[in-house]
Amino acid sequence: MSAPCENLRAWLGRTRDVRDTIREQPAEFLRATLEQTQIANAAALTSGATLPPCWHWLFFLEAAPPSGLGRDGHAARGEFLPPVALPRRMWAGGRLEFAEPLRIGENIVRKSAIKDIQEKTGRSGELCFVTVRHEFFGEDGGACKMSEEHDIVYREDAPKSPISQGAPKPPAAPQDASERIEITADAVMLFRYSALTFNSHRIHYDADYCREVENYPAQVVHGPLIATMLAGVAAKSAGGALRKFSYRAVSPLFAAQPFSIAMKKLQNGELEIWAANARGELAMSARAAPA
Repeated sequence: MSAPCENLRAWLGRTRDVRDTIREQPAEFLRATLEQTQIANAAALTSGATLPPCWHWLFFLEAAPPSGLGRDGHAARGEFLPPVALPRRMWAGGRLEFAEPLRIGENIVRKSAIKDIQEKTGRSGELCFVTVRHEFFGEDGGACKMSEEHDIVYREDAPKSPISQGAPKPPAAPQDASERIEITADAVMLFRYSALTFNSHRIHYDADYCREVENYPAQVVHGPLIATMLAGVAAKSAGGALRKFSYRAVSPLFAAQPFSIAMKKLQNGELEIWAANARGELAMSARAAPA
C-alpha cells in the first residue's frame, strides 16, 4: 500500500468500546431540529420509545480537547483512527442493519473496529478510504442489536480555483419519485446538528474556512444529517422500522440552498431514496429494506 495510506496496516483490526445511554433529551432536541422538514416522528421520544434510524449518531460521541484537534476542527488522528496524511475528511457512506431497535433509556455498548483501509485515485486526486465497523449491544451482552459499517474518505487539499471550475459535475438525480420533500437547511439547523453531535468540523459553521481552505461557496450540510433525513423518509414509508439502510455521498449540499429528498418503491419491496440539489443533481443516494 503506497502513500497516502502507506504504513497504516497496523491500524487494521484496532478496536475500541464506548458505552452510552440512549437519552431522551438529545433525541427530543433532534426532533425539534427536524420539525420543519416533516420527517421527524410526531410522537414524543420518552422512555422505552424506539430510537429512529440513524439517530444513534447523537450518542457515543468523542470529546477531544482543543489541543487534540486538527486544523479542520476534527479530532487529530493516530489513536483509534489511522493517521492518514491527507488533510480533508468527509463521510463517504455507510451500511446499517437493524436486528432490534435501540430504545430511549437503554444502556448500550458500541464495539468498533477498523475493518479496511484502501487507497484510490479519483478526479480530485489521491483518496484514502477507511471503513469502521460498529456493533451495538445491550449492557448485559446478548445478540447484536444493530451493526454499521461507516466509510470515511480522506482527500487532498482543494484547488484554489473557483469551485465551479474543474470540479466534476454530479450526475442527475432520478426523476421518477413517488414522494418528494423540499428542504432548506439553514445555518440554525446546521448549528443545532453540530451541537447535538459535538461536531466541530469547520465546514459546517465557519464560512471563511469553507471559502478559503475547502473552496466551498458556503457551509456544508452534514452528511449524517442528510442520511438521517433519507432514513426518516424511508422509515415513515415502511411504517416506522427498517431492516437495512445503506447510503453513499455523491456531492455536497450547502447551507441556505434548497434541496429535495425523494423516494420511490422498487419491485423487490425495497425503497430507493435520494437527495438532490436545486439543479436536480444527485447529492446522496440510499437504499432501505423495510423490517
